Amino acid sequence: MASMDEHILKAAKEIVVKFIECGRLSPSGFAETFQSIYKTVDETVRARVSPLEKAHEPAAPSTGPKGPTGKR
Repeated sequence: MASMDEHILKAAKEIVVKFIECGRLSPSGFAETFQSIYKTVDETVRARVSPLEKAHEPAAPSTGPKGPTGKR
């Protein structure tokens, strides 16, 4: 999961940097704009995560029919 968070952070940073370079954003507006862009990228990426990728995320210990130890 940390890898996905790193990718989201890097993407948001690159978008903000491009906006600053193009003159569409001044550095003084960085904090507010970065938060907005980060939130948008984060929501978009997490909404598109495939079920296969979700299966690879670490899960909480199961307390299913076998119990937390895995024994019946």
